[in-house]
Amino acid sequence: MRPAPADVRTVVCVGAGVIGGGWVAYFLARGYRVVAWDPAPDGEERLRHLVRAAWPALTDLGLADGASMDNLSFEPDLAKACAQADFVQESAPEDLELKRTLLADIDAATPEGVVISSSTSGYGMSEMQDKCAHPDRTVVGHPFNPPYLIPLVEVVGGTSTSSDVVAWTSEFFTLAGKSVITMDREVPGFIANRLQEALWREALHMVAAGEATVEQIDLSITDGPGLRWPIFGPMLTFHLAGGQGGMAHMLDHFGPSLLSPWTRLVAAELTPELRDAVVDGCDREADGRSIDDLVAERDRGVVAVLRALGKA
Repeated sequence: MRPAPADVRTVVCVGAGVIGGGWVAYFLARGYRVVAWDPAPDGEERLRHLVRAAWPALTDLGLADGASMDNLSFEPDLAKACAQADFVQESAPEDLELKRTLLADIDAATPEGVVISSSTSGYGMSEMQDKCAHPDRTVVGHPFNPPYLIPLVEVVGGTSTSSDVVAWTSEFFTLAGKSVITMDREVPGFIANRLQEALWREALHMVAAGEATVEQIDLSITDGPGLRWPIFGPMLTFHLAGGQGGMAHMLDHFGPSLLSPWTRLVAAELTPELRDAVVDGCDREADGRSIDDLVAERDRGVVAVLRALGKA
């Protein structure tokens, strides 16, 4: 039966490439025993090289009690690997039929009730779980590269996923030290990928049209809004752009610019309902902090980032 999130001791990582190997390194650093499986002939060699390369950074961040690279074992038999699992993280290539078949094989070999999470970067669990005998325990746990350094994990179930499994998975990743977004519904690419894909596509358009060079595009982010985003995301950043009036003033004042040709994307219609949802969300995120409080927090953060990058 499914262990409590705090009682997970053995994590099975299916797939040991860049993402799967990054998960292995992360779980080892958090003190778990990790059993890895990968079909590549040199899979174990590549995995252990990746873990050794990641270990200095993980050591700098701080290792959990009992964390050791010696807690890694490589099992060439998928069924034998999954049989040991308290939790499974699948990180196979982004091939839908491959994932459908692999998840069904994992499901058949994993002890009853144990959660099976997928690192998919775009597929919904609804389209991947249809071959599983127990689809209720399959869920998306989408990380960001490298998983051993980037905190965010997006968790979302499919149409057959139990709500208890979604809650369990979010709690497990939180206890494991991750920053977790529990999504209310499936959307292709999830949240963060859709945002960075929009930026990526506009960048390609500008290069193709001769409007900007690759170097100019990168500099526009690293020395521009990218310095603010580690402190506040785009919503709270624009909340401050409204001055003391906050997001309400920002939308009322700059809302018409949504119709300007600043991007190839079609702008969302700024309905009163959308305006109010964004304003209310910023108020919740501010959580009682005034505009002055937020400005001071942002400024301290940007100074820290500039100093860390040697740009101060």
